[in-house]
Amino acid sequence: MITLFGREREVAKLAGLVDRVRECGDALVVRGAPGIGKSALLAIATERAEARDLLVSTVSGVQSETHLPFAGLHQLLRPMLAGAGQLPTRQREALLGAFGMAEAGDPEPFLVALAVLNLLGDAATHRPLLIVVDDVQWLDGPTTEVLGFVARRVRSDPIVLLMALRDGYPTSLDASDVPELRLTGLEPAAAEALLDAQTTGLSGGMRRRVLSEAAGNPLALVELPLALDAGAITDERGVLPLTARLEQAFAVRLAELPPHTRGLLLVAAANDGHDLASVCAGGGMMTGTELTAEALAPAVDAGLVELHEQTLSFRHPLVRSAIYHKAGRTDRLAAHTALALVHGHDPDRRAWHRAAAIPHRDESVAAELEGVAARARQRGAIPVAVTALRRAAEISEEPAAGAHRLLAAAELTFELGRGDQAAELLALAEPYFVGELPRARGVWLSEVLGEGRNDGPARIRRLVMTAEVAEAAGDRELALSFVRAAAIRCWWSDPGWEQRSRVIALAERLAAGDDDPELLVTLATAGAVERGAEVIERLTKMRDTRLDGGVTRLLGLAASTVGAFDLVGDFMEISIADLRTQGRLGLLTRALSTQVWRQIFCGDWAGALLVAEEAERLARETAQPRRQATALGMLALLAGLRGEEERGLALAAEGERVLGTVAITSVVALLQHARGMIALCAGRYDDAFGHLWRLFDPGDTAHHMTWRQWVISELTEAAVAAGRPEPARRAVAELEQVAARTPSPLLHVGLRHARALLADDAGAEALYQDALGADLSRWPTARARLLLAHGMWLRRRRRIQEARVPLRASRDAFDVLGLLAWGEKARQELRAAGEASHLRVAPVAELLTSQELHIARLAAAGLSNREIGQQLYLSHRTVSTHLYRAFPKLGITSRAQLRDALADTSRD
Repeated sequence: MITLFGREREVAKLAGLVDRVRECGDALVVRGAPGIGKSALLAIATERAEARDLLVSTVSGVQSETHLPFAGLHQLLRPMLAGAGQLPTRQREALLGAFGMAEAGDPEPFLVALAVLNLLGDAATHRPLLIVVDDVQWLDGPTTEVLGFVARRVRSDPIVLLMALRDGYPTSLDASDVPELRLTGLEPAAAEALLDAQTTGLSGGMRRRVLSEAAGNPLALVELPLALDAGAITDERGVLPLTARLEQAFAVRLAELPPHTRGLLLVAAANDGHDLASVCAGGGMMTGTELTAEALAPAVDAGLVELHEQTLSFRHPLVRSAIYHKAGRTDRLAAHTALALVHGHDPDRRAWHRAAAIPHRDESVAAELEGVAARARQRGAIPVAVTALRRAAEISEEPAAGAHRLLAAAELTFELGRGDQAAELLALAEPYFVGELPRARGVWLSEVLGEGRNDGPARIRRLVMTAEVAEAAGDRELALSFVRAAAIRCWWSDPGWEQRSRVIALAERLAAGDDDPELLVTLATAGAVERGAEVIERLTKMRDTRLDGGVTRLLGLAASTVGAFDLVGDFMEISIADLRTQGRLGLLTRALSTQVWRQIFCGDWAGALLVAEEAERLARETAQPRRQATALGMLALLAGLRGEEERGLALAAEGERVLGTVAITSVVALLQHARGMIALCAGRYDDAFGHLWRLFDPGDTAHHMTWRQWVISELTEAAVAAGRPEPARRAVAELEQVAARTPSPLLHVGLRHARALLADDAGAEALYQDALGADLSRWPTARARLLLAHGMWLRRRRRIQEARVPLRASRDAFDVLGLLAWGEKARQELRAAGEASHLRVAPVAELLTSQELHIARLAAAGLSNREIGQQLYLSHRTVSTHLYRAFPKLGITSRAQLRDALADTSRD
């Protein structure tokens, strides 16, 4: 191909991906300017794949199809849809519902994506698969989201996914970690060779001009000389960018075509598809003459379009845009009017063409677009719904109706994690709100957009007042949303009991009953101390009740907020399983974060690492920076406990970077908690105290009334070791008053530890015995740390024989828990007490990567590869690959041996 002059390295790269597909999958984005050679490279890869008997599936984005939900994905998967029957029921329903081929109740986009991943994986088990996607920038948004999801997960499947993307068009792939191949202009020698291969009749001056203006762009090197011959470029140097010059070069050929041919080309350029029959029908309506494909023959001869049986395609996307923009406005409106009639049987296409055909506001068309948005949302195509609502707002006859549609679009945009766009839409709508409820909805959206702002009591008062307005207007759900927001802000920064009691009173008035999970969450967040005993009592009664996942998620959140982490797992495991099945990855990320804290505080450190890594990955994919920063803070803390100081500090810094300038107190407190624990485990006690004290300092951004309750033992340990016990005594005294009003288990466990550390010699022994005598069966980490502290206290008082007993017990407990830093500290104390310890022998499970361990655990529990894939949003082939790698590390050969291998605490 002429556009591959000088592209030997790029061709070799793509060829290598195709040739290795039987060994491993891969994904690549090819990015560059129009005409730079992206499509030619994809064509070379396609030819190579077909020569090697690969299954090839291709799709090209079309600018006029960006508003059709999953149009590109349907085109890509059409040859494989017969295999959809083998998908799990919910995935099959979600996928077919997205294509409008089955009824689907509000499918989750990620469930559609998982269905696509499995469908492609199944197809690739028979023949390796090459997926080629050109002009990604013009695919509909939902299709692009799915492709990004698949691209991140094909490494273990015999699938290569190649996607070509034009510079200057933002897509969801921009922020992904999919590798890129960026194409730039040809080297001067290659550019000259390509130009000389096309024409020899250029003068020296004109030749230099073409080389200069083309800037190494292969398409420009081919087309600009032809435009010169036709007189489209004069000797005067223009100022148009290269893309516009290329459009002019193509447009000059239009003048030579018959009127009927030009009319058909305009209809084809405006059409949202490649169907030749609809082009001919639309052209006939425009001209009043029956037209057939024969009328396009001059355009084919001119090299503008190609005909393939019943379809029409343009030689290059710039040909389409040149034809459309060269036409007059009246002709473009006429083309869309004709296409609206041609697509009368398809309400979505008809609505879009009607919207493009009117030069004025039209409420009937706006209502049709609102219907388009409703159908798109039902199919899980939220970006398309947003576009439809925005256009509907533009053509609404009444400003209030337009504002209503803009607000709906803003709310959907926020669901996508695009806060800046949501804020823009809200700003456009606000001046035209009519009525209390629209204003309240606007205030609610403004609240969630400004979630990180902490305006103190004044903001909480406004939220409560707006909740009362929504309640009076009869919108209980909206009122509850405001109550939740106010309660969360009470958790971030204590506005005083008067304000918090007002929030609680409103929540109780709106509640469906005493055990309403929404009410329990509000009681926990706005009254963790004052109402904590009541929350824990109700949760304890409900722990054995059969509840759905939506309820248990809220109950687990309430339990964690009041420090009852021993109750969290009873609720969260049900919720997490439901959310995985439903494909609700946004909520799943939040549930996983809550589960991590239960695992951390209750001693399942290996599980905490797995869940925190998954939470971070999903938060990144679902564009939730606050949740991602939280997960990074958790991972930092876990790294510190394993003695990985450098990695822990890097993770904490990354968490701060992701969070940005938004000072969300709970996340800042978590990151300081992590840094404090890292320093404590590394023996840097002054640093540890400095980090942890920030949670207790009311003037610090990390100050958190609840979080400080969870770190009182660590603060006290750092303070005593640093020779600064007095601040710790003050902190303990404050929390003693809190503890007198709440049975929060974690607070009381921490205070018993802190009392013993701060006691004088006369009282310490009894306090250590009191702390160790409490029921710590669900708090193994706290028990191990208490044993270590007690052993250290005994050794320093030269009670060596007595000290060895708790020191040995703590060492063994830390070894089982996998807390390497604490285990080493116990060994050091034992050596000081005159007793040597063998080095810890790592369990075989620690030989596995986090992903391998996660999959192995699920397989040991009896789940099939497909079931594991559904849980972790991986293809079953990827699951199989991870197990294949895990078995030799564990020294086993079958799934039946997994349970014993993972339960074994030592390596042979």
